[in-house]
Amino acid sequence: MTSPNEQDCPPEGSSNPEVAHPRSIRSFVMRAGRTTEGQARALSELGPRFVLPYAARQLDFPTVFGRNAPVVLEIGFGMGDATAKIAETLPDTDFIGCEVHEPGVGSLLKQIGERGLNNLRIVQHDAVEVLEHMIPPGSLAGVHVYFPDPWHKKRHHKRRLIQQPFVAKLVEHLAPGGYLHCATDWEPYAQQMLEVLGADPSLANTAQGYAEKPAYRPLTKFENRGLRLGHGVWDLVFRKRG
Repeated sequence: MTSPNEQDCPPEGSSNPEVAHPRSIRSFVMRAGRTTEGQARALSELGPRFVLPYAARQLDFPTVFGRNAPVVLEIGFGMGDATAKIAETLPDTDFIGCEVHEPGVGSLLKQIGERGLNNLRIVQHDAVEVLEHMIPPGSLAGVHVYFPDPWHKKRHHKRRLIQQPFVAKLVEHLAPGGYLHCATDWEPYAQQMLEVLGADPSLANTAQGYAEKPAYRPLTKFENRGLRLGHGVWDLVFRKRG
């Protein structure tokens, strides 16, 4: 059932980790994809308002959203169905989604228009560079990382996104009390996530091991198919110590 961050469609290798160099982290691997007419229209009509251009300068969240509210970053939102539903469920929270693939960005923009969402913005760029250059340290109320590529083969485990160096970057940008919510349908990766997150002294687990799925995270179509087949899904929710 493993879905490479393509939350509501078959696995294609969406916004997931790749390591081009031992000192370099990337939050995605490139894949082919076709942008539909509706997605292209959304990109043209809604992109100028809801897509934040990547720039090596920190965002001012109140300016971006026109209000003061908690901000949550989502890394690799795939086609954006879950992202849109969460933003709709939590209107008092603002969301920034990172996704490099144009069909997914167009799909989420389309849903922003259909649902009338004003609390969601998109950066079409590698989340690692967005974190480093656009997100102020200690500013995030939460980070969502849902169904990152598990890189099943042992020799590829080094490419997994949830590893100590990247987690340290996430922690740096969380506010005290801010949360990191990961989900995966690949049990060996869940075990690694639990080990890595549990080893960070700045993080505290909110559960004894894996967490119950928070009510705000909807089941994706892909996830529902897997659950019907008896596949498991593991949620992990850690908070930054104050």
